Amino acid sequence: MDFDYDVVIIGGAFSGAATALMIKRKHPGARVLIIEKNAAFDRKVGESTTEVSSCYMTRILGLANYLGHEQLAKQGLRMWFCNSPEQKFDDCVEIGPRYNARVQTFQVDRAKLDSHLLQCAANAGSELWRPAKVAKIELKGANGQAVDVDLGQRSVRARWLIDASGRATLLARKLGHYRPNNEHPINAVWARFTGVKDWDSYDWREKFRDYMDACRTARSWATNHLMGHGWWCWIIPLRGGDVSAGIVYDSRIFQLPEGANIAERLHAHILTNPVGREIFRDAHAIEGDVHAFSALPYYSQKVCGDGWACVGDAAGFIDPLYSPGLDFCSYTSNYVADFVARNLMGEDVTASVAHYNEQYPIMYRSWFETLYKDKYYYMGDAELMSAGFLLDVASYYFGLVIPAYRDPEKAFLELPFHGTRGRMAASAIKFYNRRLVALAKRRLATGHFARRNAGWRELYDGFVPDSRVMKLLRKGLLRWWKAELTNLRLMFASPAATPAKRQSAVAPMEV
Repeated sequence: MDFDYDVVIIGGAFSGAATALMIKRKHPGARVLIIEKNAAFDRKVGESTTEVSSCYMTRILGLANYLGHEQLAKQGLRMWFCNSPEQKFDDCVEIGPRYNARVQTFQVDRAKLDSHLLQCAANAGSELWRPAKVAKIELKGANGQAVDVDLGQRSVRARWLIDASGRATLLARKLGHYRPNNEHPINAVWARFTGVKDWDSYDWREKFRDYMDACRTARSWATNHLMGHGWWCWIIPLRGGDVSAGIVYDSRIFQLPEGANIAERLHAHILTNPVGREIFRDAHAIEGDVHAFSALPYYSQKVCGDGWACVGDAAGFIDPLYSPGLDFCSYTSNYVADFVARNLMGEDVTASVAHYNEQYPIMYRSWFETLYKDKYYYMGDAELMSAGFLLDVASYYFGLVIPAYRDPEKAFLELPFHGTRGRMAASAIKFYNRRLVALAKRRLATGHFARRNAGWRELYDGFVPDSRVMKLLRKGLLRWWKAELTNLRLMFASPAATPAKRQSAVAPMEV
């Protein structure tokens, strides 16, 4: 049929721009229109990439040179634990890499990254309308998808409509497929700060000599996490000197303390942590760059149909711990771009569309249950969380990172947790996660939670995408089994009073 475009993509940030770019590479003759509502992108919460999303950006999208010049190299994930606000900084437990990261990852300014990738899509031949807001959508299958745009009252028809609108989730809401993930009641508050202390400063070498000598890489370039019962805070450097900091918390366990405004509440909470107090003592939130979301996780029950598909955050979101957001964007944008391009070249892609609808819920559910379900119950205990972290990342390397670097073109056309091996892996990871949750609840009930959050440091060599990751997998297993032995003893311990959940006057709302 005679359509105005072959593909219309709603949203020009990472997922939309990546989908457009891959469609044009696979089918250069495709007529692609990107509709982006914002005149300029703002910064997003997801400033840290993982090994999988970095592989996609460097090996598939070809952004290695750009990322190396315009973004910061990330030096792994580092976690900090304490058992008292009065604890000394260098007595807090530190878990993280001793050396520079072995696989490239990045701390990214999403506004800059999204703008660059959108320009790449435009350079490849995609047409861009910006700023332009979608006013109406009609899905008509093989007869074309109609989109009315509030840009001179334009209306276009296309064979394919791709929703990359992020948390707006236009198609999921329009079609009634949007679902909140009520099993995971997490909220987030974040801001950009100036005046944040350098983790690797000279005066700290004079003040905390053992701390400085223990590590062979710059802690400042890592994603540093402050960990607590029911919450975690990230501290991420950005090019130019600003620092992104935020808190994610489970509302069943924790509430952000009261304060005059969201920025003050966040800053005040960070200062209650010994590590945060040293780092943020003289820090100030940048005015107007403060954000909050409640009910963070959600998903779409159906992610594609005849002539339409959802990618990235428009299909779902779980949790920013471990930074999986761009992983989801990478897999979904690449998979959709592939079957759309093949369809435009005359191929019947009915099976691929059906598989995306079947496998996406499995991927979302498995990812949630293996890594995040009830994790906030144990993330404040250094022993339990370090066991979970080592097991989680080792599993991630075996299941996703190693295949991605071995054959990225194949790996990013296979959605995670597919097939028998995927189901078996999900079952194994869910099992140890459930056990760690149970161990945490026993420790909480007997007053032993976070009792060993002082006086030790675990700095490992680093994760690599080959068989050497077995070393860290074994370390995680031993720590878990040791915690199980402790649990046998605690089964006979007397119950202890559990501190009440802290309340705040105003719960964070989406802004």
